[in-house]
Amino acid sequence: MLATLSIRDIVLIERLDLDLGAGMTVLTGETGAGKSILLDALGLALGARGDASLVRAGVEKGSVTACVVPRPDHAVFKRLKDNDIDAEAGDILLRRVQLADGRSRAFINDQPVSVALLREVGGLLAEIHGQHDDRAFLDREAHGVLLDAYGGVEEAVGKVSGLWRKWKSAETELAEHRENVERARGERDYLEHALGELEELDPQPGEEAELASRRQIMMNAEKFVDDLREAENALSGDSTSEARLNAVLRRLERKNEDAGGALDAVIRALDRVLVETADAKGSVSDTLRAVEFDPGELERAEERLFALRAASRKHRVNVDDLPRLVVRLRSQLDAIENDESKAKELAQACSAAREEFSSRALALSARRQKAARALDAEVVQELPPLKLEKARFETHVEELDLAQAGPRGVNRVEFKVAANPGSAPGQLMKVASGGELARFILALKVVLAARGSAPTLIFDEIDTAVGGAVADAIGGRLARLSEHLQVLAVTHSPQVAARSVGHVMVSKGEEDGSPDDRVLTQVKTLDDAARLEEIARMLSGREVTQEARAAAERLIQGAA
Repeated sequence: MLATLSIRDIVLIERLDLDLGAGMTVLTGETGAGKSILLDALGLALGARGDASLVRAGVEKGSVTACVVPRPDHAVFKRLKDNDIDAEAGDILLRRVQLADGRSRAFINDQPVSVALLREVGGLLAEIHGQHDDRAFLDREAHGVLLDAYGGVEEAVGKVSGLWRKWKSAETELAEHRENVERARGERDYLEHALGELEELDPQPGEEAELASRRQIMMNAEKFVDDLREAENALSGDSTSEARLNAVLRRLERKNEDAGGALDAVIRALDRVLVETADAKGSVSDTLRAVEFDPGELERAEERLFALRAASRKHRVNVDDLPRLVVRLRSQLDAIENDESKAKELAQACSAAREEFSSRALALSARRQKAARALDAEVVQELPPLKLEKARFETHVEELDLAQAGPRGVNRVEFKVAANPGSAPGQLMKVASGGELARFILALKVVLAARGSAPTLIFDEIDTAVGGAVADAIGGRLARLSEHLQVLAVTHSPQVAARSVGHVMVSKGEEDGSPDDRVLTQVKTLDDAARLEEIARMLSGREVTQEARAAAERLIQGAA
């Protein structure tokens, strides 16, 4: 419920802090006292359109703060969490700052938010209804949600919504597959030609680096091959130092025993020299074999490098990526070949999802039709006491084609009324007058009180142009609403005021001690005695008589 309302510098309100309780509270006062200002200020906190004219003259900004205390399980807490707004299951502060230059700022729990989010959250917490209100029941998009809440089918709606998303996802996947394959078919000739060229080229991983290295060696071999051959000649043959050292080593080994081991060190040293010489000879031979080439080999390496690099430029990939490109092109061609089986599989999945959605959505539609008939019957029962005995209320549940279906199913729901006998039912806003519209909404609200309603309802002079029994019926229905919800009602009807548990009087007067005789709106919460006096004033006019007081007391006692 709305616990407190704090207003600063809005139109004729300089400073106001109002505490509100559960049940039904009425706001009364003379015409022009500022009751509408109070509702405009509350609307500002709930996300209504701001306007520079709302700021009190002579100041730079005005502000409105509403403290709301919803039930711990209210959906608003999830909405706030989804938007990263700190909110435990407790108070929620909605604040709006309106600047004199027309700009405005919005806050929820002191965190800056967009006005759109403030309006969304405000709509979950409170609804304002009046003769010229264009929200709530006048929004055809909301009619289906209200009917679902009345019929208790929200869980079924959630399942249908999930099936709709599954169906649309399957449709998207099938369409994307077909688009990809169609594009590939258009490129088939290119793919086959490109793959044929690359398969003939047969690029290998790391081939470019290997060829470039081999080519570099061959191009520079002339600079060192003669030296390598001279080294090989020096290390090979019978006339080399290796042959002589080897002959000497054999003789020393045979004589070492007679020398008593004195030749061991020399023998080991010579042996090492011979081993190193053999290793050097082998390395020289290996290197010569590696660098020796014929001009044809160099030409073939250069042609291969040129072909690889030309292919990489043509396909705009690195040479090392050419083998992967071959795999990718083969995969694309394979996808074309396998299109029929894959497309058939996706089409079957899409068809199954569509059928499952259709079945559940039609079952939901039947439940909505049944709920609509029950809702119409209940609303019609509420109309005669509200002086709408000749009016008709109908909930139209239109069944759409699957092509027009949405996440809530295959229905378009709209509340329609016929205010006069013989006339065709039409939209609420177009058919009903201002007073009739407010009473239709009241009848709906009474029926939907515990289902599909914000926890706080504000009614702005819905008793205009009625009196007597009709005003009493309106008061009785507002009181019934207040058994489940918090109700605030701006009224000129003593019959309505007598049924409230809280009474706030709005008046306009000069500010005490003001040097410039400023006129300000003032608000006062009435006790029992003051409430009796105010209802008597509403009955008699400016001069309150004893008869009016007695009548007011009878009204209050009769409403108890």
